[in-house]
Amino acid sequence: MAIRIYNTMTRRKEDFEPYVEGKVGMYCCGPTVYDYFHIGNARAFVVPDMVRKYLEFRGYDVTYVQNVTDIEDKIINRAKERGVTTDDIVRQYTKAFFEDRAALGVGAPDYQPRATEHVKDIISMVDGIIKKGHAYVSGGDVYFDVSSFAGYGKLSGQNPDDLKAGARVDISEHKDDPLDFVLWKGAKPGEPSWDSPWGPGRPGWHIECSVMSAGYLGGRVDIHLGGSDLVFPHHENEIAQSESFCEGEFVKYWMHNAMVNVEGERMGKSMGNFFTVRDILKKYPGKVVRYYLVASHYRQPISFGLDELDMCARALARLEDSIINAMKAMRLGSEDISKSLEAAKSKVNDIQANNLITAADSAISSFIDFMDDDFNTSGAMSALHELARAINAFIAEGSRGEDSASAAAYAVGKLWRMGNVLGFMDDETLEADAAAALGEGEGLTGPLMELVLKIRADARAKKNWVLSDFIRDGLKELGITVEDTKDGARWKLERK
Repeated sequence: MAIRIYNTMTRRKEDFEPYVEGKVGMYCCGPTVYDYFHIGNARAFVVPDMVRKYLEFRGYDVTYVQNVTDIEDKIINRAKERGVTTDDIVRQYTKAFFEDRAALGVGAPDYQPRATEHVKDIISMVDGIIKKGHAYVSGGDVYFDVSSFAGYGKLSGQNPDDLKAGARVDISEHKDDPLDFVLWKGAKPGEPSWDSPWGPGRPGWHIECSVMSAGYLGGRVDIHLGGSDLVFPHHENEIAQSESFCEGEFVKYWMHNAMVNVEGERMGKSMGNFFTVRDILKKYPGKVVRYYLVASHYRQPISFGLDELDMCARALARLEDSIINAMKAMRLGSEDISKSLEAAKSKVNDIQANNLITAADSAISSFIDFMDDDFNTSGAMSALHELARAINAFIAEGSRGEDSASAAAYAVGKLWRMGNVLGFMDDETLEADAAAALGEGEGLTGPLMELVLKIRADARAKKNWVLSDFIRDGLKELGITVEDTKDGARWKLERK
């Protein structure tokens, strides 16, 4: 089955066929670094990372480019508010962006260009657009002439005449038409500027992405991603200026994720209803936030709240517990799981072991079917939980020797692999799960925990619930969770 992608341009799912077979050029609009990014922004960073990981899982050679907007009105205004330079603002929030992105399991792109590094390239493209009759100079600014581009509105599906009446367009006395947008802004006193044929100034926002995507992907983008709020005007303007300059198709597939809502309204800094990822990470591990962001299909709006995060934390814990339980019961280490990913399917004679291997294969097959269908992570997540239940049932039946261990390692490996593709399980998670399963840790952690749990078990046997709860709650504060089961108490180290 071919991977199918919902293309915003055509408003339908299409078979994915990149320009060059086996190779994918991806571009995603990056942050404007003037503040910490919020959970709504995070979805637009996590979704491309998920797409990239899955395409690589399916064997594609992916080149991923994401820009950083490091010169823009918001940056200039923030610097003025604080009485610092724009470089100070950019340095602070670019560093924060990299830190918070990493905490969500988002890998660095292959190229992370900054607008200020490509001013000469931007000036060259603007000059070319003017020479081709698609832009004009007015009042020290350069504007794109929307009326010169016949396809304007094809991405958003809007008629330019209707757009004039409405909306997200800048009003300026220097424009020939309200829809015309700026390619180059003339300098204002005290603002950063660069020399150009039209006088000192700086790039407009839209032109940055056209220049950087063309520069790093050769002018043809297989997949361009971003939030649905960027369809108009940003992406519409990207198309107009890129296709006017290059005189050919700019992007083959446009992917847009839906918004994160709070109490039914879109989250945004302008709305004043946003929650920064940095603040959220003080209360929840990054992997839980990542789980929340990929648990729903990327084109479906999602609601944000602590209840939602708590629910995702419990769901992720169930997946991890199935891994820990299997590793503990079968005395498996992380190296056993890693080997199971590289080795061919184990040959086993035990019927139950074979059934678990079949369940693991079925889960991977379902996972691929869902993900091939426009990256349906919601459906794919069901495959992970189905396999986790199969692992739990298998372990509950008891160990039957080497076949059981081989089957468990195989199934855990497949579960971990799917979680790894979705981005909330990594090598560190697997190592920590192994440590928790085997009762290992720094120094005497394992033996000490066995002693503490024995004392707690004695307290429970004597119905000394105060002491029992005191031990459990005290361990919780130390980052150790105790779970009471029919087979006795289990413990695990919680990880960020």
